Amino acid sequence: MADETTDDLDILIEAARQVIDTERALAGDILAADRPALPEPSAAPAAAAAACPPGEKAALLAAMAAEVAACTRCPLCNAGRIQTVFGEGDPNAELMFVGEGPGAEEDQQGRPFVGRSGQKLTEMIHAMGVTREQVYIANVVKCRPPGNRIPAPEEAQACWSYLQRQIEIIAPRTIVVLGNAAAKALLNTTTGITALRGQWQELWGIPVMPTFHPAYLLRQYTPENRRRVWSDLQAVMDRLGW
Repeated sequence: MADETTDDLDILIEAARQVIDTERALAGDILAADRPALPEPSAAPAAAAAACPPGEKAALLAAMAAEVAACTRCPLCNAGRIQTVFGEGDPNAELMFVGEGPGAEEDQQGRPFVGRSGQKLTEMIHAMGVTREQVYIANVVKCRPPGNRIPAPEEAQACWSYLQRQIEIIAPRTIVVLGNAAAKALLNTTTGITALRGQWQELWGIPVMPTFHPAYLLRQYTPENRRRVWSDLQAVMDRLGW
């Protein structure tokens, strides 16, 4: 039985790779220096979700993770990365968190948000009444920028189609974008996080709530900032009916 299950999963992953290769051949990679504002994906997330049965989402994401691991689209692949950090969580999650990029500990483990910022994010998720395993967590870029610097625009651009496809496959009901760099990249805006946070935005019909990055909370752990972030998370919970 175990061998049959493994064979079935291998077949699903191979089929997913073929789908991804076909999509790339038809649409091409989005690698232009200037991404147009909120480009439309090949299918609206709701339509993509309907075309992708829940049981197949994990295989599609696994195939894409393998593709990302071999990525050489930008200089980050030769900038000392240990491994790529694709994302993790429930492929059928209603809620998705998007940060800016991996740090040193994430690069070591190949998992997003596992350092001090990750511990703070986990606390935020638990405060919402769910676990990390019930949401999906990803980053704008999949490789650690040297020195934990902010990803350069061209690096975010190189990874853009990966994040787009993650969102299309998962089709979350709501996205929380964490911090200034991630918000600017995801929403294609020059507006800073202080002005954006707490204000609903939209990406391909999906409500997006920008809020402060957990790392900022660690640096500026004031009652006012805690209240602001909790207010943002409560708005998300209300939107999801949690």
